[in-house]
Amino acid sequence: MEPSFVVAIILAIAGLVLLTSAVKVVPQGYNFTVENFGRYTKTLNPGLHFIVPFYQRVGRKMNMMESVLDIPTQEVITKDNAMVSCDAVVFIQVIDPVSAAYEVNNLQNAIQNLSLTNIRTVVGSMDLDEVLSNRDEINARLLSVVDAATNPWGVKVTRIEIADLTPPADITEAMARQMKAERLKRAEILTAEGDKQSAILKAEGQKQSQILEAEGRREAAFRDAEAREREAEAEAKATAMVSEAIAKGDVNAINYFLGQQYVTAFEKLATAQNQKTVIIPAEFSSILGTIEGIKGLADSAASSRNNGGTVPSTRRRED
Repeated sequence: MEPSFVVAIILAIAGLVLLTSAVKVVPQGYNFTVENFGRYTKTLNPGLHFIVPFYQRVGRKMNMMESVLDIPTQEVITKDNAMVSCDAVVFIQVIDPVSAAYEVNNLQNAIQNLSLTNIRTVVGSMDLDEVLSNRDEINARLLSVVDAATNPWGVKVTRIEIADLTPPADITEAMARQMKAERLKRAEILTAEGDKQSAILKAEGQKQSQILEAEGRREAAFRDAEAREREAEAEAKATAMVSEAIAKGDVNAINYFLGQQYVTAFEKLATAQNQKTVIIPAEFSSILGTIEGIKGLADSAASSRNNGGTVPSTRRRED
């Protein structure tokens, strides 16, 4: 092989190495830092770039996309001395690649340990009931603390989520019994409220019924009083008419009045429940005759009025 050919091959290989060292392609979502003999000089954004071989080199390849860190499970003692197992996930995004590359060593490990210690601090400052019921508050407090701590590193913590909170088995059993007792208590309260409401409704119904019954009795009493008043007025009017007839000398009127009272009294005597035998007085036939006579006079008077004649006087002539 000729020496010139070997030299040409060596020069081609050297040129390829130099070209590869000089040309850098940065993918989307990444930033590369450039160092001159180990000192940072500039940042390469996504795209095609050229650097000086041997003098410049790529220092750190920083991922600028949001990423997720899994925080391992740890045992945490709460404020009321209860042991709780908890883990979390942290969502981070590099904002400043230079600070993330040169301000902290092993960025992900630093954020992971920072999250572990702050979880112990936040959860340890709360009671067990608060830890189990206020997960959103725990997430908010962790986010505030961790984001403030990672800000000098050029990292933005977007979210921290507590993935699992597991109390010990004996506490879980006690919580289950407490929940059961609470539900039974609520059921008894609802039953008592239902009985109370039912009793109130029944009492209201009875009250309304008594009110309506009293209203009915009052209306009936009012009607009875009105009927008695009308009857008394009719009796008084009849008595006045009889008295007026007596004053005019009409004996038949008083006979009619007495006969009517006599028949009414005899009717009550005859319809008595304990009455087995009815004795008719001797005067009863004469009273009936008097009533029949009065009826005849009344019929004659009515027929005379209808025929345009005069009504015969009922006044007894003196012999």
